[in-house]
Amino acid sequence: MALASASGRKTARGPAASPRRRVYNWPPGQLFFWFFAMLLSSASILGVFANFVQIQEQLGLPIPWYFIYHIVLGSMALLFMSGIIWLIKKKRLLPALVMIGAFIIFVMWLVGLVVVSVQLWGPDGSIQSVCSLQVFNRDPRGQNQETMAWLQQRNICQSWHLVFAMSLTGMVFLLWVMIMAYQVFVNS
Repeated sequence: MALASASGRKTARGPAASPRRRVYNWPPGQLFFWFFAMLLSSASILGVFANFVQIQEQLGLPIPWYFIYHIVLGSMALLFMSGIIWLIKKKRLLPALVMIGAFIIFVMWLVGLVVVSVQLWGPDGSIQSVCSLQVFNRDPRGQNQETMAWLQQRNICQSWHLVFAMSLTGMVFLLWVMIMAYQVFVNS
């Protein structure tokens, strides 16, 4: 069973204008899997960077621009998916809208992935080098403040790896939905 959406346009045939509808059949399994993957990616990125902003504020440090950028980007992706769900309910999901929206978010997601990559593996003082030296080479034990601080540092380091993985996953799935929308257009 395919999800169907239609676009209508009036064409003049004979004495009266009659509506002509083009029906787009979306593969529901692929679309729902895409929703799941993008929801996971967007919500993870949104949550991690919201946590980073909270940590920066607690420490009294300035908030880098890319923290806010990723929060806005995750929110935009969630809003885009909400719009797609609304269009599905109205049976008006057009492949062109999906392709354009996914392309815009894809480009913004690519910028975010580049920024995360530079921060994570950049030349001087990268997060990975700091984490390797100060966090992953240690293994404190016991119920003390040092162990709690180390656990928090390890959580932050692993959150950066999660953001990179989810950014890469999101890019792949945005590319996939653009291809899927093109196939839906061609097959309809």
